[in-house]
Amino acid sequence: MTLEIDPTARISKLADIEDSVRGSVIRIGARSTVDSFVKIKPAGGSGDVEIGENVTLNSGCVIYTGHGLKIGDNVAIAANCTFAPVNHAFADRSRLIVEQGFQPSRGGITIGDDVWIGANCVFLDGAVVNSGCVIGAGTVVRGTVAAYTIVTGNPMRTIGTRT
Repeated sequence: MTLEIDPTARISKLADIEDSVRGSVIRIGARSTVDSFVKIKPAGGSGDVEIGENVTLNSGCVIYTGHGLKIGDNVAIAANCTFAPVNHAFADRSRLIVEQGFQPSRGGITIGDDVWIGANCVFLDGAVVNSGCVIGAGTVVRGTVAAYTIVTGNPMRTIGTRT
């Protein structure tokens, strides 16, 4: 694994960035903050994790490398969010789920610029959040969220747009 942290980024001593991901690159951009108890760990792939400039990852967030995660610039992420760009295979009833490996990639997760993410959100493989969005607390995000849209809930629904 290659870890690239801009010298102006702030990483808490209590953050846990695992270095056991072969072939992965983890980049953390200028003026970004990774708070206490944020965990970045390998799972089901060797995707890259790219965290843009001026991003805040608050306490308790978990990022699995899986098929990759790209977070744009000027993104605010509240506490306890999970980014899971990977899915377990489970179709074969004759085998334990933990023995079946992982499903093919749905494209990883992409978060655009100028996004606000509320606490306790979950992002699934293939999620694309375009620029300017607001993701309400507790939302499960899958699929594509149009630019400047405000979404919330599980199942996720649009409740407005930024004008």
